[in-house]
Amino acid sequence: MGLLDGTTQNTYYTTAASYGNYQFTSLEHIINAFMVAYVGESKLISKVNRTDVQFHGMRAIQELSYDVLRSVKSQEIEIPPSLKMIIPQDYVNYVKLVRVGSDGIERVLYPTGKTSNPFAITQDSDGVYQYTGDDLTPQADSDTWTNYQNQEASNAYADDTTDIEIDNRGRRYGLDPQYAQANGSFYIDYLKGFIHFSSALAGQTVTLKYISDGLGTDAEMVVHKFCEEAVYKHIAYAILASRTNIPEYIVQRFKKERFAETRKAKIRLSNIKIEEFTQVLKGLSKQIK
Repeated sequence: MGLLDGTTQNTYYTTAASYGNYQFTSLEHIINAFMVAYVGESKLISKVNRTDVQFHGMRAIQELSYDVLRSVKSQEIEIPPSLKMIIPQDYVNYVKLVRVGSDGIERVLYPTGKTSNPFAITQDSDGVYQYTGDDLTPQADSDTWTNYQNQEASNAYADDTTDIEIDNRGRRYGLDPQYAQANGSFYIDYLKGFIHFSSALAGQTVTLKYISDGLGTDAEMVVHKFCEEAVYKHIAYAILASRTNIPEYIVQRFKKERFAETRKAKIRLSNIKIEEFTQVLKGLSKQIK
């Protein structure tokens, strides 16, 4: 017995790369189906270039990836002595960063807003700016980053830790909750494309879970079948809204249909299971003595 996309079960179960792929449909398939179902004589869109459909299809995937599609990806690395991690190519925003302990448990890292890696200008002994051609000569690393990199982490929970030692993060009894942990911290330098980690994380394994725009490679430009209809509505609305001879009520109709299909796809992909939800509620109902 074969699957609906023509793949036999023997091929599916013996090809590791195909595991789980049946739940997705490719952007190419969506474009082909849109050209058949929405474009032609006696149809709402009488004529449209395939490149326009492809453009709006890619934009639809990009927009839906932010808060509808399951576009969360992850990368695990061991923090090098430089305490830097390169931001992934298709990175849009991070979901969370975690330190992985020897027990395999993930411990959340929190960002620090109390440091940065500014553009450091090279100066001579008199403070005069140095130039390379017509441009200012930068230092290899800013003093701010060097000092942050060389800091010795203090344990805010240790009995012998004084208020002075943790004063840069808030005193013990007024401690900001985001710093009331010993897992380490990070900040993101979007200009240079690095994630910087505190010195305590050198040699540690960290995992970055981030949102992708879904357009990294051709293989990644796929859509979950729960969201397929939403992509069609996104494309149709974008094409109709960009034309001058389409009545406004038609444009507004497809705008509403796009919103409705997007909401429906988000509900379906939320993957809420009543049994799991019930267990969570049971946990919340415990009495604390």
